Amino acid sequence: MTITQWMIIGFVGQALFGARFIIQWVVSEKRGESTIPLAFWYCSIGGSIVLLTYAIHRQDPVFIVGQSLGSIIYIRNLILIDRKKKALAGSETDQ
Repeated sequence: MTITQWMIIGFVGQALFGARFIIQWVVSEKRGESTIPLAFWYCSIGGSIVLLTYAIHRQDPVFIVGQSLGSIIYIRNLILIDRKKKALAGSETDQ
């Protein structure tokens, strides 16, 4: 890949990662309260993975560690959200 192609990948990752804040802002405005929608976490994971790929190509250890740890946290948050939804669904069927 050329330098330009790698730069495009880096900018796409940054745009995806940055889009999560716009999504969070729009959803919060619609609901009238601060909230973090699922799309925020999916953009976080997608952007983080693309940026991690770019960081590995650049061989930047600081960037690699930062994006690696973030991805783990974003995935864990989705697991916790899914677990809560399943628990709520289970409690509704018990009634």
